Amino acid sequence: MTTRQNRGADALIHSLKSAGVKRIFTLSGNHIMPVFDAALDAGIDLIHTRHEAAAVHMADAYARITGQPGIALVTGGPGHANAVSALYTAQMAESPVILLSGHAPNNQLGMGAFQEMRQAEMAAPVTKQSWTSASADALATDAAKAIATAGAGRPGPVHLSLPTDTLEQTVSDANVGTNEAAFNPVSMPLSASDAKAFLAKLAGAKRPLILAGPASLTRAQRRSLAALEAATGVPVVGMESPRGIGDPSLGAFAQMLAQSDCVLLLGKRLDFTLKFGASPAFTNDSEFLQIDAEHAELDRSRRAVGARLVATAIADSPSAIQALIDASAATVASGRAWGDDVRAAIAYRPEAWKSASSSLPDRLHPVQALRPLQALLDSHPDAVFISDGGEIGQWAQACLTATHRVINGVAGAIGSAIPFALGARAALPDAPIVAVMGDGTFGFHCAEMDTAVRYGLSFLAVVGNDARWNAEYQIQLRDYGRDRLVGCELLPTRYDQVTAAFGGHGEYITSADALIPAAARLLAAAKPACLNVMIEGLAAPNIRR
Repeated sequence: MTTRQNRGADALIHSLKSAGVKRIFTLSGNHIMPVFDAALDAGIDLIHTRHEAAAVHMADAYARITGQPGIALVTGGPGHANAVSALYTAQMAESPVILLSGHAPNNQLGMGAFQEMRQAEMAAPVTKQSWTSASADALATDAAKAIATAGAGRPGPVHLSLPTDTLEQTVSDANVGTNEAAFNPVSMPLSASDAKAFLAKLAGAKRPLILAGPASLTRAQRRSLAALEAATGVPVVGMESPRGIGDPSLGAFAQMLAQSDCVLLLGKRLDFTLKFGASPAFTNDSEFLQIDAEHAELDRSRRAVGARLVATAIADSPSAIQALIDASAATVASGRAWGDDVRAAIAYRPEAWKSASSSLPDRLHPVQALRPLQALLDSHPDAVFISDGGEIGQWAQACLTATHRVINGVAGAIGSAIPFALGARAALPDAPIVAVMGDGTFGFHCAEMDTAVRYGLSFLAVVGNDARWNAEYQIQLRDYGRDRLVGCELLPTRYDQVTAAFGGHGEYITSADALIPAAARLLAAAKPACLNVMIEGLAAPNIRR
């Protein structure tokens, strides 16, 4: 059967293809069948998931790794509601995700249409913009607007609802589309004079720092940050963890931050991760400079630190980084020793970790379970490290690094690791992907192992299995005592066997010697795989020198 090629759905797909979209992460439903039909002839791959939130997480990881917008497509009503929760993780990670949701027909709104819901309003708090397309003729330009908005200023998710009548109606122009410029984010440059003024402020400090936000921690942007540090001599530190200054991947950095006298916030919010600029995280007389894409962030910083915010400018981070590099004629920092000290603090890990072992039989210390995996990540220039979970996620981030890193981020929400891995594999067909998660995390989206098997999206899931929600356990233990522990228990489930039941591979690990041989076997199998590692449930490390 041949379908019409001038429906609103066809215009939408044509617009996405014009933007360079090659794949969409989706879960089918009544409202979006016209889009599925239109995609058949467009050469855009549909990766069909088992849960709508997983589709958003996949699009999120894909966007962070490629730098291109990640597209998730779900049905309306409850399908949309399922997807919205995952937008918060993307929002806090500053990831350019587009959520396209089917929607009740415009001509039936207010009449009790099937799965009618105020979808745009529901998604608005966790997106940059959220709206419902008004007509078939508007769909192509709406898609272009969504993509441009997601990448502009501070990147982040955008939502567009697609009423079924707009998808099925005929567009006025069968060749409707958008020009290439319509998809490009509007640049927000930092002027050369402002760049020089910021550099002068940093040059006058004894212990300056530049802190960058999550959007600057993709592979490409980390290269730009390294170039900025080389050009200015000022230590540049990226931050994207919910543990903030206590992020174990930053080693003993908190001790250096407390000594700094001038901090440039470069797209980095002055929020809970920085203790709102207060003592003892910062000295009472430390000064702040801020370059941000949003006036609201400058206002928030003024409320937090008052007159200590001595210079501000509106600009997007990539433009600001380049302007600062261009304006740097010489080393800004007062001495090389400060930069060396900051880098040494970030690299520091306790000497005792070299001989760490579990105090329990048939269990591994988290360091034993994780540090050996670095060899796998070092084996390929495009390796991906994914980290998710409470305490185990923090241990993983302290122990492992890779060219691409995708974590649950400032949102602090867990459960995204498996779909993150699938999005990463869709972006990088050949690189090793190691996704570390807790046993609690595995339960959120374990059915996506079925998706991984169906689409041949191989990766290695490393489950730190301590049979409990360990982050909450540690809070209860610390704040209420051992006799007040409640609601944290899980079963020591064989997640390796769960993975095998979905068609993947799995191995069960209770000794350190078995870890790497098993991981190597699973990676060589080129299938979705689970390394179920029984660990001792320890609190996340608080690293100090």
